[in-house]
Amino acid sequence: MPDAARPPRHVLILGGTTEARRLAAALAPEAAGAPEPAPAPECALRVTTSLAGRVAAPRLPAGEVRIGGFGGPEGLARWLREHAVDALIDATHPFADTISHNAALAAATAHVPLLAVRRPGWVPGPGDTWHQVTSLDEAAAALPALGARVFLTTGRMGLAHFAHLTELWFLVRSVDAPEPPHPPRMEVLLDRGPFTLEGERALLRAHRIDVLVTKDSGASATAAKLTAAREAGVPVVVVRRPPGPDGVPVVEEPEAAAEWLRGLFSAADSH
Repeated sequence: MPDAARPPRHVLILGGTTEARRLAAALAPEAAGAPEPAPAPECALRVTTSLAGRVAAPRLPAGEVRIGGFGGPEGLARWLREHAVDALIDATHPFADTISHNAALAAATAHVPLLAVRRPGWVPGPGDTWHQVTSLDEAAAALPALGARVFLTTGRMGLAHFAHLTELWFLVRSVDAPEPPHPPRMEVLLDRGPFTLEGERALLRAHRIDVLVTKDSGASATAAKLTAAREAGVPVVVVRRPPGPDGVPVVEEPEAAAEWLRGLFSAADSH
């Protein structure tokens, strides 16, 4: 049972993903009974989720929310100390490598336990034509040989890498409108997943897409485009994930993160 005399354990979630929202819903006291809850630790918890602030209208998680950067690893370490954080969960996007590395440095500096939640990546199947690259620049370099009408789903922040491809036409899908620099021949589709297979099939047909560019984000919310591309014989340029920081334990599901917290706090209570 929670110890009423002790302040609640403070968990900071670096969020912005479905996994982060699921974990916050499971841990935050006011979210009891939320869909797909993971079993929360039995001790009283204070849950804060930090969002980068790059989306104009983010989906807010349960619990406390802060929006904006920390000012590098030193700023994050200072925040951890000043707010008495007992555990740090990095549940950011697989391509948010800067904050992930900052979290590892900050956690080590502030002596706060750190766990990363990373959804599994996509794996090519029979019939897929994938061209795997390590960066957006490599993706841009591969495009002229693959097609002329590009479905670009790598987000609005990296369009500058494709701005020099003046001969190609781009359909760019993002949550918020992109800003220059970007490809001159471009149509923007403002939308947010999850996306259906029927919808992705129709989109490829309507825009006569002959090459798809995506990051290996993983999960099912945006995976339908890969199936639609396979069915249509459309090649896919897949940007591989950047490597995560060394020495940080990783789980794939929020339920495993809740279990890790339970073990962490139970061990602390036994001393």
